[in-house]
Amino acid sequence: MNTRIKVILALIAVVLTAALPLRAQQSLNDVDWEQVKKLQMAQVAITCLYVDSVDQQKVAEDAIRGILAKLDPHSTYTNAKETRKLNEPIAGNFEGIGVSFNMVEDTLVVMSVIKKGPCEKAGILAGDRIVSCNDTVIAGVKMDRDSIMQVLRGPKGSKARLRVVRRAVTDTLVFHVTRDKIPLHTLDAAYMIDETTGYLRLTSFGAQSGKEVHNALATLRKKGMKDVILDLSSNGGGLMSAAQDVASEFLPEGSMVVYAKGRSTADQQLRAGNGGLMQKEGRVVVVVDEYTASAAEIVSGAIQDHDRGTIIGRRTFGKGLVQRPVDLPDGSMIRLTVAHYYTPSGRCVQKPYTKGDKAKYDKDLEARFNHGELTCIDSIHLDSTAVYKTLGKGRTVYGGGGIMPDVFVPLDTTWITPPYRQLRRYNLINDEVLHYVDAQRKSIKRKYSDFDKFMAQYKVPNAVIDSLYAKGERKGMTFKDKTEKEKTTSQLRLALKELVAYHVYDTNDYYRLLNQRNDLVLRAIRYLKEQEP
Repeated sequence: MNTRIKVILALIAVVLTAALPLRAQQSLNDVDWEQVKKLQMAQVAITCLYVDSVDQQKVAEDAIRGILAKLDPHSTYTNAKETRKLNEPIAGNFEGIGVSFNMVEDTLVVMSVIKKGPCEKAGILAGDRIVSCNDTVIAGVKMDRDSIMQVLRGPKGSKARLRVVRRAVTDTLVFHVTRDKIPLHTLDAAYMIDETTGYLRLTSFGAQSGKEVHNALATLRKKGMKDVILDLSSNGGGLMSAAQDVASEFLPEGSMVVYAKGRSTADQQLRAGNGGLMQKEGRVVVVVDEYTASAAEIVSGAIQDHDRGTIIGRRTFGKGLVQRPVDLPDGSMIRLTVAHYYTPSGRCVQKPYTKGDKAKYDKDLEARFNHGELTCIDSIHLDSTAVYKTLGKGRTVYGGGGIMPDVFVPLDTTWITPPYRQLRRYNLINDEVLHYVDAQRKSIKRKYSDFDKFMAQYKVPNAVIDSLYAKGERKGMTFKDKTEKEKTTSQLRLALKELVAYHVYDTNDYYRLLNQRNDLVLRAIRYLKEQEP
């Protein structure tokens, strides 16, 4: 070993020894400081001695990710940019101009303008094309979506000079928009399904979810709502505090919502607060599926355990691990699993996993589909070692991973033909709708100003389907026979109509149409009718 290397290693040892905490300050008795020192020395040695120069940030991030990969599937690391993006939907707002958009042939097309937001105040309309923001051109330059969002967003009070192309207007328009806080709503829909039944569609659990649900329930009660369908299908979760807020709308005050236990963290109990609008009165049906996870499972499990409502659908995802954010100095973050959460009856919702084998964990839903659990009730295997009783009626419920519904609804895959699957795989369906809506938005709204009329009378033009099939065939799509083509066309008409509704009308209207053929929601409606006295 040459003299230079010896000196560097000696300096490493001196620096790291000096950096170690004093023994007198050790409240972290479990930490093996020699191993911490080893990691630090490895980083410094690689930086100083490796034959080529290295990216120190990447070395550190790769090391963190490598360590976390050997733990559970939900302990993760995100860099500063990823962390900001991750925190936005949880925080409930971001600062920007207030539009939703899609890219049509490398051009940003405004799909909708947030009510009372900066762009609406400035006069920007759905269908407008934003071609530049301040001095940055964003049309025709193949800029990715994240980069465009970075250009459009900015701190509250900052100015955005937008150049806009509008159909039927010859000259480019210029709008001066003052950025502001833009709310992110987690409640996509709230409407009356019939004279006495309300429907709520909650897509995640963010800081404002409890308030959104409370206000929606208040509005629907004024319209005559007595019972409610809470749709948590495909809800991936979010804040545990938000789960507590939402559950408090349906559980009696003081009822346990969830408790968490970990090795080094204090046990935590969350209970229902006061002021909930359906804590004792009215029937509650919760709709779940295999993508319902985390905070959504907390709410489902609590309502089931207290016999406050009925769970309808398929076994939920099974995420019962609590992550604690560890903020790092550069804005990056480790989300470290610190506890398991349990439903009021004592069930741990977390499904089994093998440490370090995330690949198998990620394929769990595929495995469940392959052995028939999602499509046939007889293929469901309940864990006989994890049997629990509900706290009200003493009904049997099962742990072992996810929330098992009270009423099973099989996944219907019979309508998906191979050609339809190919069209969806290449994203041709959504692209075709974007082009069609971009050209026909005004005429659709003019002809079907009332959404009930749209639902009853609108039909997707044959030209749209013919264009879609032509693009599919260029990708290699073929029909086995005339019957397969007819079946594909029938389903495609429904899907295209729903997408047109999504891009032209508001989300309430979109879900009104979508739920006309949603097996989970239709079963919930039927259940309420069957249980009527």
